Amino acid sequence: MGSQLRPKLENSVVHNKFFLSSLVSYAAILAIFMNLNSFQSPLIGFIASLIYFLINGVFLGNAFFEKEAPFLRLMLGILLLIMLLGFVGWFAIVCYNLDIIWFTLVLFAVATACSLLNRKVKHKK
Repeated sequence: MGSQLRPKLENSVVHNKFFLSSLVSYAAILAIFMNLNSFQSPLIGFIASLIYFLINGVFLGNAFFEKEAPFLRLMLGILLLIMLLGFVGWFAIVCYNLDIIWFTLVLFAVATACSLLNRKVKHKK
């Protein structure tokens, strides 16, 4: 049952028609931003970050590693997401000092890139 649930969950993230997964990712970014500015709760930060990494890791895993097993695809997607966040964060530091606003913009830019890349690869198939 668990092995059947994983592909269904992955398919619901990758193949949604109304950018629902992207909107949930953006909501997680908003939750991270609000948590950094006011709540500063480790639990809220952990849950929002987990949602952000899962959705965008699935997007990147599906775009670049579609022939791999689902778990490996997710792990490679998350690794690629971490590398992409590091690169965009480095670029933001070089251009301007990385504070909470710029950190949020980095998350937003990477989530948008992941979503658009997923759409492009999905339309190729």
